[in-house]
Amino acid sequence: MRHLTFAFLFLSLLSGPLFAVTYPDRIDRYLNDYADVLTPAQEQTIRKKLVELMTERDVEFTVLTINNMFNYGHGGQIEPYATDLFNTWGIGDSERNDGLLMLISVEDRLMRIEVGSVYGASLNDPMKTIIDRDITPKFKTGLFFEGIDAGVSEVIQEVTGTWPGEFQASGSEKIYNASRRWFDRLGAWIYALLVPVIGGFSMLIRRWQRNRPRRCPHDGSKMERMDEDWDDQHLQPGQITEEKLKSVDYDVWQCMRCDHQTIEAYKGWFSRYSACRSCGNKTVESDATVLEYATTSSTGLKRIDYSCLHCNDHWSLRKTIPRKSSSSSSSGGSSGGGSSSGGGASGSW
Repeated sequence: MRHLTFAFLFLSLLSGPLFAVTYPDRIDRYLNDYADVLTPAQEQTIRKKLVELMTERDVEFTVLTINNMFNYGHGGQIEPYATDLFNTWGIGDSERNDGLLMLISVEDRLMRIEVGSVYGASLNDPMKTIIDRDITPKFKTGLFFEGIDAGVSEVIQEVTGTWPGEFQASGSEKIYNASRRWFDRLGAWIYALLVPVIGGFSMLIRRWQRNRPRRCPHDGSKMERMDEDWDDQHLQPGQITEEKLKSVDYDVWQCMRCDHQTIEAYKGWFSRYSACRSCGNKTVESDATVLEYATTSSTGLKRIDYSCLHCNDHWSLRKTIPRKSSSSSSSGGSSGGGSSSGGGASGSW
C-alpha cells in the first residue's frame, strides 16, 4: 500500500510539468500560422487586411493557427484556452481592451473568435454567425485560406462598419463592392444567371451611347468614329495616359466632308485615379498615412500623398481625423496589454 501511495505521488508530481498549459510564442503581431495551412502569398493577403485595420482604426486583430491544443498542455474546450491566450498575449489596447483574436486548432477541428472585454457580449451572436456562415463551411472542404480570409473580412466589417480595402475607397467603389458581395450571397448559380444579364444590359447601354449616329454640327453630314489606332493621333498626351490607366476612354468622331472632329470622353466607372491639380488629367493616385491617431480626447492627423502619373507632379495634404466617441471601439491610442473577459464565439467542422 505504501508503495502504491509513493507511486501515485510520483506520477502526480510528474504529470504537473507534462500537462502544464503553455502558449505558442507570438512571433508576428498579426498572423502566426503554426499549423502551416497557408502559403506565403495567402499569408500576405490576410496580413494586409489586419495591418490596414490597425493603421486605419487602431484595432489590433491577430490570427493564430495551431495543430492542436494538446501540444500546449490543454485537453479541454477551446473557450478557456482562447481567453487565457488572449490575455497572455495582451491583444489590443490596454485601456480600451478592443483587441480581436481568431484561433484555429486544425487537428481538433475547433476554432474561436475571442474579443476584447470592451465588447462584452455584444459580438457573441455576430461572431457565431460569421463562423457558421463564412468560415467552417469552407474548412469542411479543406479551404482554410478561403475560410480565414472571408472570416477576417467579415469580422472587420462587423467591428468597424467598413470592409477591408474600403477605408479610403470612393463612393462608387463601395457601391460596386457592395453589389458584388450581395450577388455572392445569393449563391453561385443565381450569380451566374444575373451577372451576365446585368453586365450585358450595361454594356448595351454604353455601346448604344458610343455607337449612335452623329451629325456634323457644321454641314449636317454623317460622322464616322475612328478606330483606336487612329484616334490616338488626335489625342493629347495626357488623354493617352488616361486611356492607358483606363480612367477615361476617348472616342474621336470625324466628318468625312469637312474633316471636323469631335472628341468624346467616357469616364471609367470604378477608376481610382483623380484629376491632377497641374495638368487636369485623371492620372493621379493617392496614398494615405496616419500621422497621429484620433482618441476620445483629441483629434488625429493623416497625410495624403498625391502623385500624377502623367506630369509627375507630387504634393501632400494633411487632414484632421475626427475625435472618436468614448463608446467607439475604434478609437486611437497605443496598443498592447489588452484583455478579454471571455466574449466571442466558437465553432467546429
